Amino acid sequence: MSVVIHEVSHGFAAEKLGDPTARLAGRLTLNPINHIDLFGSFILPVLLVLTHSPFLFGWAKPVPYNPYNLKNQKWGPAIVAVAGPFSNICLAVIFGLIIRFSNTLQLTQAFFDVSVMIVMTNLVLAVFNMIPVPPLDGSKVLLSVLPYHQARNLEMWGQQYGIILLIGVMFFAGAIIEPIFRFLFTLITGYAI
Repeated sequence: MSVVIHEVSHGFAAEKLGDPTARLAGRLTLNPINHIDLFGSFILPVLLVLTHSPFLFGWAKPVPYNPYNLKNQKWGPAIVAVAGPFSNICLAVIFGLIIRFSNTLQLTQAFFDVSVMIVMTNLVLAVFNMIPVPPLDGSKVLLSVLPYHQARNLEMWGQQYGIILLIGVMFFAGAIIEPIFRFLFTLITGYAI
């Protein structure tokens, strides 16, 4: 559901900025069936589990939007991009505060454990997606802050080599994400991992 909320947030932000594409495509829904990508949501995660992979990876179908419909052409794509990771941070904060105040709230161990998994999942989604490598959300933010010619060159380069670079980043993602993830988890929950 965290990935679904992430994707719907992109579409919701685009809608607020003037682009109805996601709504017209029926993708502004929390129904996970509308967001399933056969390979990214099912085949790849199952293969990783069956091969006892040390990490689980997957994705949902990206929510479509048309950047040319956005009211703000300069910052609109960055706002749409940040909306997904921001939704994951919000979910992490909500469940992190539940963890932080678990003694006061008298949570069951099962609810505590589920809350920990929700915080961890959402922090990994947020931090990983903000890496400025195409096609991740962070690359759209980077494109918005670069001068036009550099942004255009990076965009063309990302279209040609983005997937190769993303695969390379995945091998080093743990080293990139782990310190940020640990800091944020401790900051939000009060527990060190």
